[in-house]
Amino acid sequence: MHMKFAHLVEINDPLNPLIDALSRAQLWRGLVLRAEEPTLFVYGLDSCRILEKTAESLSRELSFGKLVIRDRVHLFPPHQVRYETDPQPMMAAANLTMTIEEPDRDRLYIRFEYEDGHTEGDATSETFYEEFRHSAYVEADIDTVKVIRQLAADGKLG
Repeated sequence: MHMKFAHLVEINDPLNPLIDALSRAQLWRGLVLRAEEPTLFVYGLDSCRILEKTAESLSRELSFGKLVIRDRVHLFPPHQVRYETDPQPMMAAANLTMTIEEPDRDRLYIRFEYEDGHTEGDATSETFYEEFRHSAYVEADIDTVKVIRQLAADGKLG
């Protein structure tokens, strides 16, 4: 069985006046920018080379030091971005889907869904590892939203 993990990050909270509301268009542009310029978002990423680009997808080569990962990003405007990473030596194939959800006019969320080829084990160490990995995903996703907020505040998302 593949490992699956999903969580929501709230973007606009009408009850918190300290958070500047992002528009759906700004949020979408931020998600697209994360695909096109991931060095702004991904800690430890040295460089990203776009190998091929169409209106609906990107093929990329990501360099983390000596580790080079190739992936494809599929854009489903204006609501979903899907990352597909090919299997690499020492790494299973993986997918990440980011979906904008808008349950009502004042509320925006991003649903982050992870799926990879790792199997979920019963061993205690496996459980600890999975929980650690899930919390790392959540932290990275919260950081993505922080970067999008900063880009919007700097006027870079329209």
